[in-house]
Amino acid sequence: MTQSPSPGSGPADEPTRHPGVPGGAGAPGGGGRDPRLAGFGHGGPGDTCPPGAALAAVVEDLSGPEWRCPEASDDELVGLLGRWETLDSWVEAGKLGVVRELIRRRARPGLRGMLGMHGDLPDQWQEGLAHEVSQALGISIRSADNLTALAWDLQARLPGTGAALAAGVLSPVKARIISEELRVLDDKQAAEAEKLILDQLDPLTTPGQLGKLAAQVVCTVDPDGAAKRRQWAEREKARVAFWRDNGGACALAGYGLPTDAALAANEAIETRARQYKKATVRPGARMDQLRVLAFLDILTSITLDTRIAQARSDAAAAQRDGTGAGGENPADAAGFGAPGDDRPRDCFGGSGEPDEEWPDCYISLFGDAGESGDHWPEHYLGDTGQDGAGRAPSSAAAPVVPALSARANLTFPLASLLGLAERPGAAHGLGPLDPALVRDLATAAANSHNSEWCLTITDNNGVAVAHGCARPARTPRSHRGKSPPTSRDGPRTWAFAKSGAPGPPGGYGSWTLTLPGGRELTVELLPVPVSNCDHRHESHGYQPSDTLRHLVQVRDGTCTFPTCSRHARESDFEHAVPYDQGGRTCACNGSARSRRCHRVKQSDGWTVTQPEPGRHQWTTPAGRTYTKGPMRYPT
Repeated sequence: MTQSPSPGSGPADEPTRHPGVPGGAGAPGGGGRDPRLAGFGHGGPGDTCPPGAALAAVVEDLSGPEWRCPEASDDELVGLLGRWETLDSWVEAGKLGVVRELIRRRARPGLRGMLGMHGDLPDQWQEGLAHEVSQALGISIRSADNLTALAWDLQARLPGTGAALAAGVLSPVKARIISEELRVLDDKQAAEAEKLILDQLDPLTTPGQLGKLAAQVVCTVDPDGAAKRRQWAEREKARVAFWRDNGGACALAGYGLPTDAALAANEAIETRARQYKKATVRPGARMDQLRVLAFLDILTSITLDTRIAQARSDAAAAQRDGTGAGGENPADAAGFGAPGDDRPRDCFGGSGEPDEEWPDCYISLFGDAGESGDHWPEHYLGDTGQDGAGRAPSSAAAPVVPALSARANLTFPLASLLGLAERPGAAHGLGPLDPALVRDLATAAANSHNSEWCLTITDNNGVAVAHGCARPARTPRSHRGKSPPTSRDGPRTWAFAKSGAPGPPGGYGSWTLTLPGGRELTVELLPVPVSNCDHRHESHGYQPSDTLRHLVQVRDGTCTFPTCSRHARESDFEHAVPYDQGGRTCACNGSARSRRCHRVKQSDGWTVTQPEPGRHQWTTPAGRTYTKGPMRYPT
């Protein structure tokens, strides 16, 4: 918002001016139109001057997030909008300049003053530089890698593009496009291509148009460039990405695909979708929806005939019965009392009091009678799905659905499965799962005997305090050969209760997890080493035991570098104090570390300490310290 000089103020209080930009009194705060606005009309000095700190001050003085600019004309507003965009480019160029200085200071040993230099910039730098940039900016390590490479490229090979960015002629997005498209050319070809692009560049060129222009220029400068770019993309960018899209649905995409194979795959999807439309597999569905169904069916080996047969079966079932089958109260089926009684009947002894061996988190979970379920901490079921699982049938005809991923890492709040609360779950690499999806996925996994289950209990902050891996319960001789217990309306739903058998020494007892259908699993809960450690699972060699490794993975969740999201199961068990320097192979000295972060931790200038189990402090070569605590499960 514009600040007007107070009466009698001195020169230091006058509004900031920019060479060629009108300045003076009459700011909006004083009740009149600010004469500087006129400079931002089309072709005016404010509309054409180069970006810099002085321009930033004037633009911020005349507009900004909370200033409506009521005195500005439409033309002047458009000029101010363009200046903000120009300043964005100028700021990005300044950020890249700082990254370049870090590149110079983090040059690989032996390169400075020798081969492998572009001017004063080394061609190679320490691997940990991306980690420093990542922590400083709060971005992923992959994004930090890309930013560092761009900073190097815009001075070492494409200085014209770098200058255009600093001058506000190119936006950051457009500068990245030029850098990526010209990456396959050698230095001489890149310089020639850059000049051709900048000479043809128009202010109204969109990023998409710029990408096509750059690709065409590459083919002009190097007739083999198109083949080089394609081969490079197939080699360096080949990947399948899976993520959570807006709205909570999933997205699955392939990059770096060979053109011939991609065209054939797209044609197969299109053909299958048209067959679905002709057979009315999904009445009223758009072609885009049918393409998605075809895409997933082809990937999961669901045939055309199977899908069409299922559609006909569903249509017939809908005609026979338009209502769903009733079921029992999930809380009652889970072994809980009547409405208003929140205590699990099976989880207490005859006195009705909680077992005193449980930590506070468990006591607060089961609370006193009548306490709202909304205050319960979480029980989490983790499905590792080693061999996949099919979905549970929802009607007489088994539905056509793919099996769950063999590598799925799903987190299900037990309270949501028991009908006690509506809490979200999570999936690594996917994000939050809404409670309805939690129940669908858990039921699907429970329908397969190949699914593997773990159970984690957390405190009120979502930090794991107890964990156990489920195994099939022993069936008493008197029950062998009999069908699993069912309720009056069908198979039992989820239940969790004390088994009555002694648990592991120093643990939290043995419990029985009952899956839909009546299958029972035994879970022996062990304490998770957080905040303190009694060294009960310490290994006396370099490698941890399977139990120690697993408990550390549950506690940490992901790699313990603050901005790394690599799953703990895909990371190394790494010693904070090296084993060969007397470090213990124990939870209080071990943590999950991705292979790359492991290497960075061992490089010069980096130190990692673990002041308490689950708390990891990283100190960078610049002397800055960043801390990451134990994983917090969704609450």
